[in-house]
Amino acid sequence: MLYTNRNYVIFNYSEAGNIDYNQVLDDSISTLWISNDGIQTFVAYKGDMPSSVTALTTKSSQYSHSEMMNILSGDNWIDLNPPQ
Repeated sequence: MLYTNRNYVIFNYSEAGNIDYNQVLDDSISTLWISNDGIQTFVAYKGDMPSSVTALTTKSSQYSHSEMMNILSGDNWIDLNPPQ
């Protein structure tokens, strides 16, 4: 699978400005997914946790790709009001 070597960390969106986007697979703060409640976001990276992610005070544990896909299928991340 293409994404099996990716790791993910969830953290509070209020810390998104502390990420060095050269260290993660996300392009910028404007491309981050935000949870339905507006509180959390996440970044993806390959290999070891980047220093800017390590420094976050609200970070979760590190998740694998399959673990993150399960999390993103939960009510806090899916579009609860999709267009009809």
